[in-house]
Amino acid sequence: MPRLKRDGKGDPAASSKSKDLLMVWCQANMPHYVFQSPDYEPSLPVSEKSNPLTRDIDRASANCIVQMLQACDAQMFQEETGATYQRLLSEQVVETLMEVAQRVELILKDPQDSLVVLSGCGTSGRMAFLITVCEGKKRVLFIGISCGLSAPFVAGQLDFCLRHSDVYTPVLVGFNPAHQARDEPMPGSTLTFRSVVQRMQALAKSHKAFLLNPAVGPEAISGSSRMKGGSATKILLEVVMSAAHAAAFANTPITYKGVLQRMKAYEQTLDITYAQSEGMTALLEAAGQSLRRGGRVCYLGWGSLAVLGLVDASECDPTFGAGERSVMYADNTVQNHTQGPGFCIAHEDFLRLVLPSLTDKDFVLLLYTHSDDVSEVVKLARRWELSTKLVLNAVSTGAHVLKGKIYHNHMIDVQATNSKLYCRATRLLQKLSGCPQSQCEEALLKAIYQVDKLTVDITSSDINTHTRAARNRTKVRMH
Repeated sequence: MPRLKRDGKGDPAASSKSKDLLMVWCQANMPHYVFQSPDYEPSLPVSEKSNPLTRDIDRASANCIVQMLQACDAQMFQEETGATYQRLLSEQVVETLMEVAQRVELILKDPQDSLVVLSGCGTSGRMAFLITVCEGKKRVLFIGISCGLSAPFVAGQLDFCLRHSDVYTPVLVGFNPAHQARDEPMPGSTLTFRSVVQRMQALAKSHKAFLLNPAVGPEAISGSSRMKGGSATKILLEVVMSAAHAAAFANTPITYKGVLQRMKAYEQTLDITYAQSEGMTALLEAAGQSLRRGGRVCYLGWGSLAVLGLVDASECDPTFGAGERSVMYADNTVQNHTQGPGFCIAHEDFLRLVLPSLTDKDFVLLLYTHSDDVSEVVKLARRWELSTKLVLNAVSTGAHVLKGKIYHNHMIDVQATNSKLYCRATRLLQKLSGCPQSQCEEALLKAIYQVDKLTVDITSSDINTHTRAARNRTKVRMH
């Protein structure tokens, strides 16, 4: 697929050096906190806003894409500039991390009757470790993760915890302010995510519930929470768990200074990662060339970094409509499976099924550290993991940008398979066409149902009916 063309300026792959320099200058001189202005896309929560830093990412070269992604990722660690949003390093966030870590410490010291449960949907779930056996436990710390404060699955679990507060202490991790939590009733219920958040806010005053919801800025690709949302989730959870583990087993007290130092170590990792921007650009360019030529991007992983390849590859189809086999993955820690081709992700499977068919159109990226056989690698694994995640996100996102899967900084090749994506598709049509919302929703429904005229049955149906119908369509594209 050729890269999308707009504004009559031809193929953006032919961007001149002066155009790249202009983009970088605009990016460097644009206030990174502009998204906090009440006048900037006021109807959208932070997680759904478009990031002004990447407005023209679809016209950028590989090198410029890496610089734009670096600027976006750096927003995670920017300090508060006012009272609009709390940030990742805000005092209140660090203090809440301390309190949650102290709860985890108590559970680690008494694991017989206690449990920590991490739960989330999509990227949030992939970043969490879900423990399913809770029966018989007297004390459960439940950490629910929803980057946009919108997932019904997580809200329902938090509601259950709130109704059984004698056993459960709920913690909510997300990246929108509380008042931007989704206010749409869940299917078959009057419960909304916002009502759950409001109940948790009331309990937080007595330390019976905790909210960790710093703003990390809009995603580089609007709504793609696999990027900063996933990274910030990983940082928050690992800071809590590592601080609690050190307190429980190494007698290292949980202090404000200690938690802040752990947070800033991840900021240093970000800086170290993007210091290799030249190498990242080369990887991104090579991966983009493979996808444009109809080839595949393959991740071959070892050790603690291997799972990051699996996560990144699994997100490319729902994010970019990439197709199940466009970005592939193999891991040395799994065994051969016989359930079908989707389960063949062992190294042996790669050698047997993929290697013989590789051509010069394909791109293979090996994921490992030079210290895999050294015991000290465990201490550095988490920082390597974040670095690996940032690189893989940049490679897969940039490659699909170069292929033409992004318009401005919006995803345009996804299915409207849930109410969030349905509303996002309607908003995008409205933004790009300038037409009224009702007309845009009508056009979306015609595409979903593949009709020229909407029937009464279609117009009288609810969003859940429409999204079920959308699942049967390979793609509902906007060009």
